[in-house]
Amino acid sequence: MRIEHLYRYPVKGLTQEALDEIDLTPGQLFPWDRAFALAQGDNPFDPAEPRFVSKKFFMCLAHQAKIALLKTQFDPHAPLLRIHGPSGEQIEEDPLTPEGSAAIAAFLTGFLGDQARGEPRFHYVPGRNFADDDQPVISLINLASVRDFEAKVGGAREFLRFRANIYVSGALPWAEQDWIGREFQLGQARVRVLRTIPRCGATEVNPATGIRDAKTVWELRNIYGNHHLGVYLEVVDGGRVAVGDAMEEL
Repeated sequence: MRIEHLYRYPVKGLTQEALDEIDLTPGQLFPWDRAFALAQGDNPFDPAEPRFVSKKFFMCLAHQAKIALLKTQFDPHAPLLRIHGPSGEQIEEDPLTPEGSAAIAAFLTGFLGDQARGEPRFHYVPGRNFADDDQPVISLINLASVRDFEAKVGGAREFLRFRANIYVSGALPWAEQDWIGREFQLGQARVRVLRTIPRCGATEVNPATGIRDAKTVWELRNIYGNHHLGVYLEVVDGGRVAVGDAMEEL
């Protein structure tokens, strides 16, 4: 098997950033993956005592499809977060400062309009992420499974809908569902497959148009009897992983 794509998603719900390589650390996500999030005003999340909170309390594609139209770039060295909207609106701020976070929150709140609840807050908590799973996991998708899904549904289901960190080729369709508990060499890292990924309404949104144009969850259940696609991994031994690297079972 071969790694075809690597992505991180610095802001929960917003666009992906393609990576050529990444250094993985045991028990951690991709660096800067889901590091930032806009919490709706009714969100119980407390940055002083950070605990897992359901995505329904955050800006997310499952509930605000139009945020797919926001294009983001994060430079962790500056540090600067750039967000570009579909009508030319844009912002560039340091998301690690209170002033920058407040400005970004105001920008995103304005874009959401009546989909914003209360006074949303933009969060960054060192050592904490805003992924959909409380465990620090990395998501992987077998591209052959996506192609099989597309063939059976009779239409395109862009792989970016599934917002994974790693996309691999060279496996049989749905082989990954038999990998639970098994370990793999992934570039220079060693990973363990934990479980399959249940899919939500975020996958119904076309990442190019921001339109909810597919009933992906229903389609998966109707065709395969469940709504899972992809698997979660945990990093056992760290190391560098790059596009083109092999993935081999240990």
